[in-house]
Amino acid sequence: MLGYFQNFLQHLDLSALLDIIQQVLAVLLCLTVHETCHGLAALALGDPTAKRMHRLSFNPLHHIDWLGLLSMFLCGFGWAKAVPVDMRYFKNPKAGMALTALAGPASNFLLALAALFFASLIGGLPAAALNGFLVWLFYFLLRTAILSIGLGLFNLVPIPPLDGSKILFSFLPERAYYTLMRYERFGMLLLLVIVWLDLGGSYLSNAIGVVYQRMAGLFF
Repeated sequence: MLGYFQNFLQHLDLSALLDIIQQVLAVLLCLTVHETCHGLAALALGDPTAKRMHRLSFNPLHHIDWLGLLSMFLCGFGWAKAVPVDMRYFKNPKAGMALTALAGPASNFLLALAALFFASLIGGLPAAALNGFLVWLFYFLLRTAILSIGLGLFNLVPIPPLDGSKILFSFLPERAYYTLMRYERFGMLLLLVIVWLDLGGSYLSNAIGVVYQRMAGLFF
């Protein structure tokens, strides 16, 4: 058994392991910020549901949907546990839902800006001051920025249950709005088909590239 373990360590690709760790941490950070900010926005608008269910937390374990996380790594598409929102607490239910939904993508864009800012600080250090950890952190921050932009843009697509649908639907008449919200769960099937067939994937990738370049240009 000891010999097997030693052989495993000898053949372990440390750089690949560190890359996997970097990817996992970046994904968890982006999803956690996204979901927590949904809950914070809802609370600010009068809905304490997320707070009562302990979802106002930056602990990723409170937000992970394990199937969604696995899907993200295997298929490039995944999800976290949706933050519970009770729109009956909002003075204006449609506007409250739209603002709560918008808080998720907005938080991802702000996270991307913060990540790029700190990456620029590391990038501005003299070469003699850099070490292995700082180099790893630099690329972690860049990866976080790209993933966070991608998550923010993807969620703005107006297909239920993505945030973009709640924002767009808020402009509809009351009857149409509540009808569409009632059948929101069926949008997930449409979304899975779109992702599986890679419809529009190139447009999203191009959009991520454009936004990333514009944001990075502010700091580099």
